[in-house]
Amino acid sequence: MATDAVQKMTFWNRLAHPGQFVQWTRPLVWPLAGLSLVLFLAGLYFAFFVSPAEKYMGDTVRIMYVHVPSAWLSQFVYATMAASALGTLIWRHPMADVSMKAAAPLGATFTAMALFTGALWGRPTWGTFWEWDGRMTSTLVLLFIYFGIIALWRAFDDQLRAARVVAVFTLVGAVNIPIIKFSVDWWSTLHQPASVFRADGPTMPPEILTPLFVMFFAFTLLFAVLQLVGMHTEVRRRRVTTLERRAARGESR
Repeated sequence: MATDAVQKMTFWNRLAHPGQFVQWTRPLVWPLAGLSLVLFLAGLYFAFFVSPAEKYMGDTVRIMYVHVPSAWLSQFVYATMAASALGTLIWRHPMADVSMKAAAPLGATFTAMALFTGALWGRPTWGTFWEWDGRMTSTLVLLFIYFGIIALWRAFDDQLRAARVVAVFTLVGAVNIPIIKFSVDWWSTLHQPASVFRADGPTMPPEILTPLFVMFFAFTLLFAVLQLVGMHTEVRRRRVTTLERRAARGESR
């Protein structure tokens, strides 16, 4: 038992080392990117050539295959950031704040995509591009939270100090995630209740649900690829900054 504990500790200690993390995860980038591309091609084929038009919305329902995964990722990325914030504040994990910083622009992008595609879908379906209902408003608030987090990172020269401030801000902002999720149940809204993740099972027909799930996985793998690349880039950036500071101190002496 003691040996297993030492082995587990060694593994986590190694994972916490930025150089080891980059070395272990670099080989994952291209395979994940290739799998994501395959899933995107399959999902788009099913979405445009296999999935039928909806009875009332017609072909505009195909926007769903981009809108719904984008909306899902807007919240999933934030949940990833919240977990990383706990890693920063509680466990002081060196890669946790790197994960937070790399994820913020991606979360903002997916949230903007969800709002944009939602507006495109809403105009022919509801007769309006925008309605100040609970889900749309709380998703817009989420976008502003992402912008605030990105601005906070850029406001500090000391990234370790910035990480603690951003971690607290991220955890406070996490209260908005359940508001987005349950807004359709709490308030009157144009959005329909959950139709995929339900206790009694999905209400969508298989020919619509299948491409939607394929696009879910394609978008999620895309996020994983971009997150890894972003973390690798941030590790290298910090190395360069550290070397520049050491060189500057050497010259000053």
